[in-house]
Amino acid sequence: MVWQIIILFLVLLVLPVLVGSIFSGVEHKGLNLPLRWVSGQICLWAGFQAVSVPLILMPREKGFFSVVILYMVFGGAMLLFALGMGIKRRVRLRAVSNTAAALKKDKVALLLWGLVICLLLLQLILAVVLAYEEGDDAFYVAVSSVTSESGTMYQVLPYTGGSTELDMRHGLAPFPIWVAFLARVSGMHAATVAQVVLPVTLIGMAYMIYYMIGRRLFSGSSRRGLPLFMLFLEVLVIFGGQSLYTAENFLLVRTAQGKAVLACIIIPFLFFLLLLLFERMQKRQGAEYWILLGLTTTAGCLCSTQGALLTCVLVGMGSLSAVVSCRRWRILIPAAACCLIPVGMAVFYLLLG
Repeated sequence: MVWQIIILFLVLLVLPVLVGSIFSGVEHKGLNLPLRWVSGQICLWAGFQAVSVPLILMPREKGFFSVVILYMVFGGAMLLFALGMGIKRRVRLRAVSNTAAALKKDKVALLLWGLVICLLLLQLILAVVLAYEEGDDAFYVAVSSVTSESGTMYQVLPYTGGSTELDMRHGLAPFPIWVAFLARVSGMHAATVAQVVLPVTLIGMAYMIYYMIGRRLFSGSSRRGLPLFMLFLEVLVIFGGQSLYTAENFLLVRTAQGKAVLACIIIPFLFFLLLLLFERMQKRQGAEYWILLGLTTTAGCLCSTQGALLTCVLVGMGSLSAVVSCRRWRILIPAAACCLIPVGMAVFYLLLG
């Protein structure tokens, strides 16, 4: 069990942080470890989409093992690339120390951050202790379990164990296969990965995105604005279970499902990237920004077939608003390039579905 936890810690935290250093220049505010973690995981998700979908569409016996090998090669290549770009950059510890010193002077802000951390820990603990049996898990978790054990992808009906044909809706959004990958490389059962490990990881990642958004929105306010924003957000999430279909319910209950990741991680991260675009409208965005934006739309396709539509709509509306605001129509060219893969996935689904 200890070895399994160590492997998952390396795959879900250490590797994304190292890979995310490639995109550390996207944001220039202080310590950007949250951005590295999220952007690195986005990059790895996009790579898994590129590796797994072709092998799913060309079904063969034990094709999942080929996905595992190719994805591990991809992760290793991205790690080497990150090391080559200078993973040992100096972290801006001065900004961190200045923030810590300011918090010591502002006791109210320090208390607010303490409440934020306590509520976050409460949500993480309850997500593990009170694992909720959501109806869709009968399909998604079963697909992950069958894939990890049998080595086949979408060739076994998860309800009965009989053979079945490929369902394009799920085959083009293989998030359960990624869960099966985590189970395979760690040796932990897929149900445990989905119900225990991923809620802790993905809930934490979602709050890191909300933290980055709040830091942009409250950059000019007092030091109490950001913790108040995070505290209010946590209260909304805790008491947001008035329906089975709210974003708060998806975050806490359906955390390991791809549509929950799309709603609570991919789309908020797209909002964060668009905030950066509007913040620096008069400056030209670097290539790493547009690459990260394109990888985010691709990762949305991994989570759900709806991601192909929703990510393109959001990027299109954001880029058009930027064009109207700053009259730089050239923004449309890289923005359209970022939507090529989701559009291709949507066309593929319409042709084969």
